[in-house]
Amino acid sequence: MFIYEKKLQYPVCIKKPDPRMAAAIISQYGGPDGELGASLRYLSQRFSMPHKEVKGLLTDVAVEELGHLEIVGAMVYQLTRNLNEEQIKKAGFDAYFTDHTQGVYPQAAAGFPYTAASMAVKGDPVTDLHEDLAAEQKARTTYENLLLLADDPDVIDVLRYLREREIVHYQRFSEALGIVREKLDERNFYAFNPALSLK
Repeated sequence: MFIYEKKLQYPVCIKKPDPRMAAAIISQYGGPDGELGASLRYLSQRFSMPHKEVKGLLTDVAVEELGHLEIVGAMVYQLTRNLNEEQIKKAGFDAYFTDHTQGVYPQAAAGFPYTAASMAVKGDPVTDLHEDLAAEQKARTTYENLLLLADDPDVIDVLRYLREREIVHYQRFSEALGIVREKLDERNFYAFNPALSLK
């Protein structure tokens, strides 16, 4: 079902280590609005989506989010590789280093590990698409916050790309919500659950 090209969707070439920035960017790897949660949310929601074009969109965006997870992981790794003891301590990266060395671990910038509790799958197409719209806006906001913290052009370039993709996903989910509403209008009711439509 998936074809994997052994290259990043967008190139990451960060020359200057910056553990402080890595500790912030890690949130888009495993934080509450990060790429891991987004990909799992959309892959899970697709099963109960009743319209094939929306199901296809959820699959496409989920796979792209997995590509973004890879990009964010590459950023964190490149920002922390070859750090010396002084750099680790000075940046306050020592707590992360103690637990993970320079491994890329799914956690929020605040330090708590990834949890599926931050993603929602309801099984109702309207509800799930509203969740997706909100998720893309939250991810966009997080990327904008990261851009405010960044000063390295190599980091800023990649963050801008990822932010733009969140905007595109938001637009696509808006279109998908329109498709779902159109289909519900055709049946002249707004309850997706067949049992509820009989009442």
